[in-house]
Amino acid sequence: MGVEPRSRTVAEHVAAVLGLVAPLPAAVMRLSELVDARTASSDIVLADDVRALAPVPAFDHSAMDGYAVRSADLPASGESVTLRVTADIAAAPNDPEPLRPGTAARIMTGAPLPPGADAVVPVERTSTGRFDPAADTRAAAVTLTRQPRDHIRRRGEDIAAGSLLARAGTELRAPVVAGLAAAGVHEVGVRRRPRVAVIATGSELVPLGAPTAPGQITDSNSLMLAAAIRAMGADVVRLGPVGDTSEALTAALDEAVRHVGRSGDPGAASPSTAEAPGPENPAPDLIVTAGGVSAGAADVVRGLLTSRPEALTDVELAAVGMRPGRPQALARWRGVPWIAVPGTPVAAYVSCAMFVRPAVGRLRGLPGPGARTEDRPVAVGWSSPRGREQVVPVRVTARGIAPSGDGHHLSALVAADALAVVPADVEKVSPGDLIPVIPL
Repeated sequence: MGVEPRSRTVAEHVAAVLGLVAPLPAAVMRLSELVDARTASSDIVLADDVRALAPVPAFDHSAMDGYAVRSADLPASGESVTLRVTADIAAAPNDPEPLRPGTAARIMTGAPLPPGADAVVPVERTSTGRFDPAADTRAAAVTLTRQPRDHIRRRGEDIAAGSLLARAGTELRAPVVAGLAAAGVHEVGVRRRPRVAVIATGSELVPLGAPTAPGQITDSNSLMLAAAIRAMGADVVRLGPVGDTSEALTAALDEAVRHVGRSGDPGAASPSTAEAPGPENPAPDLIVTAGGVSAGAADVVRGLLTSRPEALTDVELAAVGMRPGRPQALARWRGVPWIAVPGTPVAAYVSCAMFVRPAVGRLRGLPGPGARTEDRPVAVGWSSPRGREQVVPVRVTARGIAPSGDGHHLSALVAADALAVVPADVEKVSPGDLIPVIPL
C-alpha cells in the first residue's frame, strides 16, 4: 500500500490484526504438569475438544451420612420400621456385601452403595440421630421411615463416559481441571502462552530508576503494556527504551526477534543483556511497540515502516476511527507479527485493550479473542466526537458509570474500573444511556 494511512473503523482494524496472527501449535501435556508448573493453568488453553474417559461418579454412592436400605422394606404409608444393622460402609476402598431384605447398612457420604440398596435415609432422620465419631460400635438396629428422596448419586449422572467435557479454546481454570481429572483425563492438547516482546520508543525516555535530565521522562509505557499483556495470558519481555532513529529501532527489532530473554522471566531484558535463542529463549510470537506512529518529524516507527527495509512485510498504516488511538500500524518484522500503537500513555493502553488483546487471544486459541464488553448505565454524561468511537476511562458506581478523570491523563486510567466504548454515531452520552464497557 502507499505511504498514506488507510482510514478504517475499529472493527476493520481488529479484523486486520486477527489476520496477522494465527493460533499457536498444540502440544500434548500431562494435566499434572500443567497445574504444577510455574505458569497459572488458567493461562493455558485447550487446543482440542476433550471427552470424558470415565463416568463421574464412578459408582453409585451415598450422598449423605445415614443408612442404606431397600425401599421395599419401608412402608409407603410413612410408618416407622425397625431394621437390623448388618454392615458399616465407609468412604474408602471397599466392595460391600449385598444388602439382605429387612436389614440396613450404616453408610458414610461418598461410600459405595451395597448391591440391593436403592435409598439412603439421612442419619438425622432416624432413631440414631447422629453418628458419634468416637463410638467404636454401631447400633444393632435402627428405626426409620421412607423419605421423599433416595439420597443416592448414580454412576455417570454428573458426567457420562464419552461426553464432551470442554471445547477447544477453553481456559484451564480450576473447575475445568477438576472435571478433567475426575473423568479420567490425564493428558490434554494445549497451546502454550504466547511470547510477546514490548518496545517503547522515544529519545526522551529513560529506564525506570534512571535520573532524568530536562526534557526526559521515565519510560512507563513498556511497563504498562507488559503488565497488561501478561494479564492477557502471555509471557512478556521488555526491550529498550529505544531512541528515535531508524538504526536504533532496527537493532531493537532484530534483538527482539533473535534474543527475547528467558521465556516467562518476570523481569525486563535489555538488548545488551538478552540471551541467545534456544529452548529456554525462543523467539517472540508478537512484537508490540509504543510510540512513533504519527506523522511527526521524529516518529521513527512510521519512518521505518514507510522506508520499507528488506526485513519488513505486510505493512499497513491505518487511521482508525477512534479516540484516543487514531494512528495505528501493522507489519511483520522478519516474519514476526508487529503491532505498533501510539506513545501517549492513555492511547497506548486503549490501543492495547482494543487491538493487542485480540491478537494475544488469537495466539492462545481463544474462541472470542476480542475484549468482552457489558452494557452499563451512565450516571454522569459527557460529549463524544461524532464519527469516531470514543474510549473513555470510567469508574463503575452503584448509579452507573462516570468518567474517572480527564480522558487524556494517565491519572484517569489509574482511577478507572473500566473502559467505556462510545459508538461513532453518538455525540452526547446522557445519564441513563446504556454504554458498552470493557471491565479492567
